[in-house]
Amino acid sequence: MKAVLYICHGTRVKEGAKQAADFIKKTMPLVDAPIQEICYLELSQPSIEEGLRACIERGATDIIAIPFLLLTAGHAKEDIPTELSHAAKQFPDAVIRYGEPLGVHEQIIDVLIDRMKEAATIQSDATVLLVGRGSSDPATKEDFSRILHLFKEKTKLTDVYIGYMAACEPAFEDALGQVAASNPKQLFIVPYLLFTGVLTKSMDRAIKKLELDGDVHLCRHLGYTPVIGHILAERVEEAAQSEPVCFPL
Repeated sequence: MKAVLYICHGTRVKEGAKQAADFIKKTMPLVDAPIQEICYLELSQPSIEEGLRACIERGATDIIAIPFLLLTAGHAKEDIPTELSHAAKQFPDAVIRYGEPLGVHEQIIDVLIDRMKEAATIQSDATVLLVGRGSSDPATKEDFSRILHLFKEKTKLTDVYIGYMAACEPAFEDALGQVAASNPKQLFIVPYLLFTGVLTKSMDRAIKKLELDGDVHLCRHLGYTPVIGHILAERVEEAAQSEPVCFPL
């Protein structure tokens, strides 16, 4: 019997973990699988091993593990596969397939723009700071270069910058300081994050310290939208057609 195991990052902020679970529950009707479970890589429960066990106990024999992450970086390439490999030893008869994160997608850029419009009417000379989680994996900066290109192409804005919350340069607070030094008339801080958490709280604290004459808008995280829900369902369908994983990866 086929199952899907959605693997979220996890967070110390309970609301962030709840938002992830709620998002997936709204997406489940789009996915053709009788068994669907949610688990977390770290900081939240259930764990990946507990998620696999829940699938097996419900009768699963063919499990599609989907990293519910925005980009392909260290968590998707290393951390989740390592945990899956460890957990799979407990269930040697199960067939496990491993999918891809959401990835860089034009429609996700459209959601970013919607988040800006929720905050304020976008002026033609607006300044934007896109904020990513960050990773030591070089692929993260490559992905953000593509995101920046798509974003500028769609908005026609020219003053668009990137800052990272961890492991990448420029660091968010450094980028924020540099952008603020130009005293923009309208500044949007746009988190490229799925859910609220410690990182969004850190952003909020840093922004409150700013002393600017212009308007500053901290936009909402991406959150649930049917658009991203359909992309997630597509990743499940793609993984269902892939070859089973041979552990260790």
